[in-house]
Amino acid sequence: MSKVRRCFKMKLYKGYEEEYEKRHNNLWPEMKEMIHEYGGSNYSIYLDTETNYLYGYIEVDDLDRWNESAKTEICKKWWDYMSDIMETNPDNSPVCVDLKPVFFLE
Repeated sequence: MSKVRRCFKMKLYKGYEEEYEKRHNNLWPEMKEMIHEYGGSNYSIYLDTETNYLYGYIEVDDLDRWNESAKTEICKKWWDYMSDIMETNPDNSPVCVDLKPVFFLE
């Protein structure tokens, strides 16, 4: 089964670069488990320090299954935890814009 590659951007508030990295370096074990349980792997997040945009890349087994992870209690708890340092929607999910793939080389 081939993985679905996703890339997206989010916006970090200025001055929270170190805090964002610290929180992710201490990612809760329950979040790691949930990401893997819902088929996520090879997850990376990069920060553009000029714009404070975060660029995320993840490979998922099944996009519908992955989208279900947003309904888990641990995901909602993580969103609440991160909502003070980044742009969020009313439910505290990050404002996330999918990026269009234009090139891939394996």
